[in-house]
Amino acid sequence: MKWMFVHAHYDDFEFTAGGTFELRRRAGGAERLVVICTDGASGHHFRSREETASVRLAEQQTSAQIGGYRFEPLRLPDGRIPREARWEQEPDLLPALWKAIRDFEPDYLFCPPLPGSALAGIHVDHVTIAEAVRRVAYLINVPHVYLPEYPECAGDERPRKTPVILQVADSYVEEEQEYDLLVDVEPVFDAVARMSWSHQSQIREWLPWVGRHRIEPAATLDEWKVQLRERYRFRNRKLGLDTERPTEPFVVTAWGEIPSLEQLRRDIPGLTLDLNRQARLADKLARWSEDRM
Repeated sequence: MKWMFVHAHYDDFEFTAGGTFELRRRAGGAERLVVICTDGASGHHFRSREETASVRLAEQQTSAQIGGYRFEPLRLPDGRIPREARWEQEPDLLPALWKAIRDFEPDYLFCPPLPGSALAGIHVDHVTIAEAVRRVAYLINVPHVYLPEYPECAGDERPRKTPVILQVADSYVEEEQEYDLLVDVEPVFDAVARMSWSHQSQIREWLPWVGRHRIEPAATLDEWKVQLRERYRFRNRKLGLDTERPTEPFVVTAWGEIPSLEQLRRDIPGLTLDLNRQARLADKLARWSEDRM
């Protein structure tokens, strides 16, 4: 089994799916790849763009060592990492995603959500990557679509699987917090805390300075664990969850392969769903499957 996480920024993984990926690692049998799609250069207030990009890349590499997952920055056809805070998609973003997904051939792909309401808050990079994943999903098994950008792929026409595509949570969306799947990550909380603590330039410098994230600079890992637990509690409350345990919510999309509820239970450790939500999800998946016949 292969799991792939695609998101915009260094540290998006730890705050949205790090616990679920760690549970999958401990359950065994899955190769895990994290692909970050921007260079991280703009998200700081006193470091230069060049220094910020270098520091944030190194922090993600440290997190990958702790979490035992493979990490790659997305590369455009010319070798560049896409620039952060783009107002429109890079012209070659879709080809780059197409190649990254085809090269890895994931069974599951995790990505940011695409808000449907104009009232929802957004982060421009998150929405860009969400829309890019949705646009490229059908093209994953179209072998000739981006040969002008990747001529070296000519002659490799074997079928590629289309993954199950799940959306992670996004604190910027505000009005539209919802979920189909809920994973209890309490058993791996300490691992998530260590991975996220790797992002010192974010959690001790940038996020406290920005102000909207309710974070004070933590002096120690233990202090950060207290703050991280409060972040989980805050998200739980927004989702209407009556639990103090850290959780990670996901939404199943129809962008890729349509899974069965039994498949999701088998493949995703730590799932915890009440009977009503399970029934609604099973009905949605069944309808989608019928539509594709």
